[in-house]
Amino acid sequence: MDEPEDNPYVRDPPRSFESVSDLDRETAERQVDRLREALRYHDYRYYQLADPVISDRAYDTLFTRLVELESAFGLHSETSPTRRVGGQPLDRLETVEHVAPMLSIDSSVEEAEVREFDRRVRDRLADAGYDGPIEYLCEPKFDGLSVELVYKDGRLERAATRGDGFEGDDVTRNVRTVRSVPLELHGDPPEFLAVRGEVLMPKNAFQAHNRERIERGDDPFANPRNAAAGTLRQLDPSVTAERPLTCFVFDILDGGGREFETRLDERRAIDRWGFRTDDHSRRVGDIDGAVAFREEMLELRDDLDYEIDGTVIKVDRTDACETLGSTARAPRWAYAYKFPARTEVTTVRDIVVQVGRTGRVTPVALLDPVEVGGVEVSRATLHNPKQISELGVGIGDTVRIKRAGDVIPYVEAVVDGDDRGFEFPDACPVCGSPIERDGPIAFCTGGVSCPAQLRRAVQHYASRSGLDVEGLGTKTVDQLIDEGVVERLPDLYALSVDELASLDGWGQTSAENLRREIEASREPTLAEFLSALGLPGVGQTTAADIARHFGTLDAVLAASEGELQAVDGVGSTVARDVAEFFENERNRAIIDDLLEAGVEPQPVETAGDELEGVTFVFTGSLDGMTREEAQELVERHGGSATSSVSGNTDYLVVGANPGRRKRDAADEHGIETLDQSEFEALLADRGVER
Repeated sequence: MDEPEDNPYVRDPPRSFESVSDLDRETAERQVDRLREALRYHDYRYYQLADPVISDRAYDTLFTRLVELESAFGLHSETSPTRRVGGQPLDRLETVEHVAPMLSIDSSVEEAEVREFDRRVRDRLADAGYDGPIEYLCEPKFDGLSVELVYKDGRLERAATRGDGFEGDDVTRNVRTVRSVPLELHGDPPEFLAVRGEVLMPKNAFQAHNRERIERGDDPFANPRNAAAGTLRQLDPSVTAERPLTCFVFDILDGGGREFETRLDERRAIDRWGFRTDDHSRRVGDIDGAVAFREEMLELRDDLDYEIDGTVIKVDRTDACETLGSTARAPRWAYAYKFPARTEVTTVRDIVVQVGRTGRVTPVALLDPVEVGGVEVSRATLHNPKQISELGVGIGDTVRIKRAGDVIPYVEAVVDGDDRGFEFPDACPVCGSPIERDGPIAFCTGGVSCPAQLRRAVQHYASRSGLDVEGLGTKTVDQLIDEGVVERLPDLYALSVDELASLDGWGQTSAENLRREIEASREPTLAEFLSALGLPGVGQTTAADIARHFGTLDAVLAASEGELQAVDGVGSTVARDVAEFFENERNRAIIDDLLEAGVEPQPVETAGDELEGVTFVFTGSLDGMTREEAQELVERHGGSATSSVSGNTDYLVVGANPGRRKRDAADEHGIETLDQSEFEALLADRGVER
């Protein structure tokens, strides 16, 4: 990005300005344009080049001036640097379809597997008659959260997490706060552009942020990747804005027709358009060069200010990549050469079992603290009873610890032990209920009557993923259970203001506020109630699918495993687990008592049968309504809205920035596609009002 010419706010900017009240609108508009131009340049110098030309104080002065002018004259813009501060909190993150699949990459830590990848590339290209050069572009493999960034006319239109590779969470408002992501592109970008990047929290920023969290009494993040993922999925964009994220861009998903001869040419274009790119990437002549690049990056790894867990090797010529193609899950032209997991040796001092919200019983080894890859580890998961048996691990054994993906510590092997192993308990250590096995996994049969499950069940019931009871957070739930005033989930609705006000640290006002929030949760939607119950494998989206399919709680409770499996998006495992949850006498007693306490899950509303027998699938963004709202509209009028195209689909409704997968499936099945105006015309013809 070239330095703006004749801009007074680039070099030695003023430290003070004339009063806003003394300016006319035309003068304010000119000043706003120059300030935005300068601030974008300063962001580029600071976040992309790490080479600022003004001080932080000078930058803050310019930024504050821009805020004042935009507010005083109503000169707001979605691409203004002032949009980096966030906005109003969201109720939830919507799901959007990617414009192109974000595939995963095959990987290995073994050099032989990397050389086998090279052999496959050469053999396939030779079989296809390709006679061009075969070189590789090598780059660090970032250890963060993958995102899709979509630009229209050079302006950021949308950002989404990778999700399942075909659909992800819409995190546009959060990504706008990440200063290394350009809101407007530089140079000559195509009219439509979708790129893939990785959002990270730099190591130094991560440590500083964790220090701040600890000082104010919050739990620290376990690692930079978790911190980045949790921050990007915040419902409050202002929280994201306060946290130190950055983003590297490394792939073009859809270039709007712009073609490049090589991946390196793509990378240079990405850099030219103003994205942050990694300067370690380079082209090599053969697989030996790719292996050598990985060894260099392994040595450099600890000196970098961001986490990497390997290198990525890509065939450089784009025509060769097109010839190689992809499998259903990964491109044949790319391979990840992973770093070996970091390992250390220590002693197991104890083995305990934890009981999760769903009743799963997980063994955990408590260790003599040991540093593994720069992180002190004092506990490691043993996963399940089967792994304990296979390892033969017991208390007092010397074990080798690894960090899976350099994140989750686990016991890899016993180095020295007495072969006695650890005897897994037959009863829940918390409530004494029998422990049952489902394959290698162990479960407490106590349900939410188990205090360990109760604590997590109440927390989930009141969380944003449940009924969103404000004031009923983790510390409050712990206090209510520890004080004995909540022994079962339905006890929440029996709490009185006087009972709450008598607790340590409570007053009349806080007691009345919580009581009011609990009362307001008595009439949740059916989807909210199902999500709040914490059904195994069921999140908010699947809960909504089940609610729409059955309509009422009674119908859900009476559903068989086969009937549950008929719900779009519910597989055989989830159907079985949900059916078993409702068949459990303790769980049914909890639900009955919640209903007896006055909780009334509201049935799915229907406004008519105008669309009965018609099935819709939606892709892309709709104007004036979300996809979820469109689905609810269809279902209220007797139609069906599913998430994937099949032979039973009647219409595919295509909005802005649609993905390819659903359109290709519609073509394959001969499904009629509608744009938004055609969809609305169909609704009007059938008498459906928005």
